[in-house]
Amino acid sequence: MLRPGIVSLSLVILLAFFGNAKGGLPLVATTWRFTNATLRAYQSLTVGQFDAIEALVEGCSVCEREQCDGTVGFGGSPDEIGETTLDAMLMDGKTMDIGAVAALRDVKHAAEVAKYVLRNTKHTLLVGNQATEFAVMMGFKRESLQTEASKGMWSAWKNNHCQPNYWKNVIPSPSMSCGPYEPVSANAIQPDADLDHASDRSAYDFGQYNHDTISMIVINDDGHVVAGTSTNGASYKIPGRVGDSPIPGAGAYADSEVGAAVATGDGDVMMRFLPSLLAVEALRNGVNPAEAGQQAMGRIAKYYPSFVGGIIVATKDGRYGAACNGMNEFPYSVADGTEGNGAVRILTVKCPSK
Repeated sequence: MLRPGIVSLSLVILLAFFGNAKGGLPLVATTWRFTNATLRAYQSLTVGQFDAIEALVEGCSVCEREQCDGTVGFGGSPDEIGETTLDAMLMDGKTMDIGAVAALRDVKHAAEVAKYVLRNTKHTLLVGNQATEFAVMMGFKRESLQTEASKGMWSAWKNNHCQPNYWKNVIPSPSMSCGPYEPVSANAIQPDADLDHASDRSAYDFGQYNHDTISMIVINDDGHVVAGTSTNGASYKIPGRVGDSPIPGAGAYADSEVGAAVATGDGDVMMRFLPSLLAVEALRNGVNPAEAGQQAMGRIAKYYPSFVGGIIVATKDGRYGAACNGMNEFPYSVADGTEGNGAVRILTVKCPSK
């Protein structure tokens, strides 16, 4: 934790951003308008003199406590049985080590638990009840992640005949029933119609209030590049579902030789393409950050034109850019060495027309 009084009121500037920014180190870049998280991470690096991983955890933990947009932390995105579960990942671009948790139950501090996976195990990813048992062993408290708000969301969804949901090729029809379901005969599936339906994700209303995640890039003065995520996943998901956030190369990827990228949006689709890895590899090939992000988003949109997502890409020396799909624009938050007072700026990038 930071010393009392370390976080001062940030200056938040709103502007439209269409290309690459020069930036400067240290750099913190965060998806969406999560200015408190961005400021916390930046001041952890500068005033608190934390290492890059600790600063990343500090920033993500702010959103876990503040329940940013209802998509991070406890009390949001209930699954089909009304339970909130958490995913988080940290990637160290210097060592290429990763610590992640997925479908974490009954522990509020997912990013912090991921840090223990990173630093106290030789594994990359722990999941479900076993991840919870690991967290308790590391000293975390077991407590419910439900709130009255999340219970209300779940009740409203149930009363709306469980719409929308993520089932297909089952009976009874998931468009009219809450189940329980069983698979239809393979002979009853019409492949062409089913493919068209699967590529259209508009029914799920992904966007600011239904997405994976807070995703954050942190680069310190020494060029130590790290990236990470924290989320409570998609609303009304099938229990056990894990999206892109804790998957290396999907929700985040960092390499101190090149830079980092972090993504947010429709995680079920994005994890099929590893957009953060694609963007970092484009940087390695000399592509600028905004174009690297556009290439990654374009790869997904080729197959899923209606998918919603955004990506931030940064080079190891602090240049950055962003790209998106399926929204009018994608906002993200930045604090870097160009602002002497560590001001947090909100920038936006326009998405291609739908």
